[in-house]
Amino acid sequence: MKNFKYFFQIVHHSKLGSIALLILRLIVGSAFFIHGSGKIHTPFSWMPPQVPIPAFLQFLAAISEFGGGTALLLGLLTPLASLGIACTMSGAVYMHLIIRHDPFVNLTGGMSYEPALGYLGVAILFLAMGPGKFSLDKLIFGERN
Repeated sequence: MKNFKYFFQIVHHSKLGSIALLILRLIVGSAFFIHGSGKIHTPFSWMPPQVPIPAFLQFLAAISEFGGGTALLLGLLTPLASLGIACTMSGAVYMHLIIRHDPFVNLTGGMSYEPALGYLGVAILFLAMGPGKFSLDKLIFGERN
């Protein structure tokens, strides 16, 4: 049980650092909540039938986006939410870069892997830095010594 609590305890940050993490959590959490809201209604079939992604992986992506977005907004179970989002965004980067051969940035407005890679970077940041002091994780699990 001690390891479980330690996993969710926050890392110490300055007030300014925690405010920056809060702002980033609210922006990214809102984006994932909105993206996941449409998917959570049909979690096993939100992708077109011609996309070769199994229904179970679509379900995991819908859960990680909707649930992860909600968790980031609240600063609750942030490491778990960030891990789910990182896995989903890794899959999205793979799909765009390796399968579809989309560019990093598409200057004509088409598909690219830039957004997925950016969100993957943010998820890694939250895994490393935690949610900051202004989070439910801080209230529930406390701060690491």
